[in-house]
Amino acid sequence: QVQLVESGGGLVQPGGSLRLSCAASGFTLDYYAIGWFRQAPGKEREGVSCISSGDGSRYYADSVKGRFTISRDNAKNMVYLQMNSLKPEDTAVYYCATVRGGWGRLLHYRSYDYWGQGTQVTVSS
Repeated sequence: QVQLVESGGGLVQPGGSLRLSCAASGFTLDYYAIGWFRQAPGKEREGVSCISSGDGSRYYADSVKGRFTISRDNAKNMVYLQMNSLKPEDTAVYYCATVRGGWGRLLHYRSYDYWGQGTQVTVSS
């Protein structure tokens, strides 16, 4: 049974950093693409970053490029999103998602089959 559990959200000041974690179970991470998404109130779910199955190619939305870094630890079945230089507009609930065999720049939520419950990130002074 595929399960994803996010953690690491919280309240941070503008310019600060957070690291989100996504604990995966029920599947082998290497064969699945993982995406990070976010959704602010009243807005559509937005793709932030993804990492492909297999070679682990990484992709980022323009809004976070240079500030966020996605990484994967296959041995621990964990995926991380390091978020630096946070801005108030980064405030949202952040979700990780997965799809078997996913490859390429998969930043649309319809590309994914399984989702975690989300973790709140609030950037405010």
